[in-house]
Amino acid sequence: MKIVLISGSTRGDSVNTAVLATVRHILDDLPGEHESVLLPVGELPHYEAELERTDGSAAVRAAKELVTGADALFISTPAYNSEMPGVLKNALDWLSRAQGENPSPLTGKVAAVTSASPGARGGVDAQPGLTGLLARCGVRVVEHEPVAIGSTGTLATEDGRYTDAGVVARLESLTRALIAEFAEAADRVEVLV
Repeated sequence: MKIVLISGSTRGDSVNTAVLATVRHILDDLPGEHESVLLPVGELPHYEAELERTDGSAAVRAAKELVTGADALFISTPAYNSEMPGVLKNALDWLSRAQGENPSPLTGKVAAVTSASPGARGGVDAQPGLTGLLARCGVRVVEHEPVAIGSTGTLATEDGRYTDAGVVARLESLTRALIAEFAEAADRVEVLV
């Protein structure tokens, strides 16, 4: 199973990127083969229709290829004014575009969504807008109680990931739900074929 990890923050010390490093560590410990790759959303230019018509940029083409070849997405976002940051929305705008006669790279993917913030609410306010946008793009968002990692400055970390037992347990639960949703979707496709 190939999972594309997407952080809604481009900061070097991003708490959302630390969430994804934690998820990557969790995947390494789960049974089965799981490949995880980080999509660098900060490298994508601002979405513009003319640029899209001329086949985008190398970064856009690479992002579309990465997501097209993935089985699932795991997205962690901060909340900026109670919404996802513009850099994440921009990436999803690029990835939501159909490619000629082919559907968009997002169509039919399974995704898990979480958020993290130094604030007590953990960026949870950004999740409804993000999940709504993903659903409109043909993404099946995993049904799971919201996982929002708050007060991140007080949590134990190691090697750029969270080691706090409660955080790890919540992220593991969401990760397992993502894997189960993907397996269930793959089974449905096999039955139809």
